[in-house]
Amino acid sequence: MCDVCGCGDSRIVAVDVHERLLSTNDRTAAHNRAHFVEHGLVAINLMGSPGAGKTAVLEATARALGTTRRLAAITGDLETERDAIRLRAAGIPAAAITTGSACHLDAEMVHHALHDDVAHGADYLFIENVGNLVCPAIYDLGQAVNVVALSVTEGEDKPLKYPVMFRKADLVLLTKTDLLPALPEFDRAAVEDALARVMPVPRMIAISGRTGAGINQWVGWIEDLRERPPQARAAHPPDD
Repeated sequence: MCDVCGCGDSRIVAVDVHERLLSTNDRTAAHNRAHFVEHGLVAINLMGSPGAGKTAVLEATARALGTTRRLAAITGDLETERDAIRLRAAGIPAAAITTGSACHLDAEMVHHALHDDVAHGADYLFIENVGNLVCPAIYDLGQAVNVVALSVTEGEDKPLKYPVMFRKADLVLLTKTDLLPALPEFDRAAVEDALARVMPVPRMIAISGRTGAGINQWVGWIEDLRERPPQARAAHPPDD
């Protein structure tokens, strides 16, 4: 259980408040967002279950973009810097946040990580959130867009079981498609139908970090994103 947001704690009760519970986070997120816009940095919040292939997506993105764009990353995990180490090996400067027992990143954690200057001169900042399909969707980090990695091994019903995550998504990456020959029962149409039920603007790109299938389409999506003015990037604006 997360001892920050209190998920799963039966002792947490609802109370009436005049100020939003997440108002402090939202103020820091607005500060982060202003910083990103000022520096021409497109920040992408990459979320998904543990093992959904988030790090592999970023490794493949680095290979596809080569030297044409400068990438940076902030990775979140409860323990270890393994993902950050992988990304550095792929040529992406990366700062690691170890959250301890917190099941998500928040805006203050991202703000603090930026002090390491990891994103200096970058075109894109990928925030690889803690593996979780619940809490990360609740916290604004100052990102331009939310992207959710959903692997074919997770089944078709995750968008319906975890609607908040997918409702907040601007794009879903269907990952690990190289495994489809071993999953003859997988129904892509069922995933698309589920996303259409929960996403404000359903968008999905099928990719494989291992083979590179679909990566060019993904890169094209983020490059198109970069050409839009900041206020027009997300399918939906941050919550008021």
